[in-house]
Amino acid sequence: MDFTKLPSILTPDLGLLFWMLLAFLVIFFVLGKYAFPAIVNMVDSRKKYIDDSLQKAHEASERLENIRQESEAILQEARAQQAQILKEAAETRDAIVLKAQEKAKAEGARLLSEAKAEIEGEKQQAIRDIRAQVAELSVQVAEKVLREKLSTDAEQMKMIDRLLDDVTAGK
Repeated sequence: MDFTKLPSILTPDLGLLFWMLLAFLVIFFVLGKYAFPAIVNMVDSRKKYIDDSLQKAHEASERLENIRQESEAILQEARAQQAQILKEAAETRDAIVLKAQEKAKAEGARLLSEAKAEIEGEKQQAIRDIRAQVAELSVQVAEKVLREKLSTDAEQMKMIDRLLDDVTAGK
């Protein structure tokens, strides 16, 4: 292949290569002096920002995990307290019910005792009333019978003799 017949745009001469190399080195120097440090600083700051963000995210994740564990512990404690409160409430309820039952039994026994005493008192009063009425009726009947039997003096004397004989015989 013969490079001499190629167009000049594809085969640059030595002067053009010199000036292109010089322009490249100047631009490379300017970029190296001013642009690359700025770009490196921006990349470093971005890297630092990303690293800080990752660190903060990691710390937040750890805090979140700690908070989750604490909330789980608090929840477990709350459940335990709830169970304890329910147990105490059930015990209190049972004690109150038992106490109320005992009080009701005692009150029932007291009322029954009072009712029995009242009934016994009324019974005794009724018996006294009946005895008094029977005694009064007996006296009235005996009086009527004696009046009828002892209507004469002879019958009265006979009755007195018989009563005296009974009294003296009983001694």
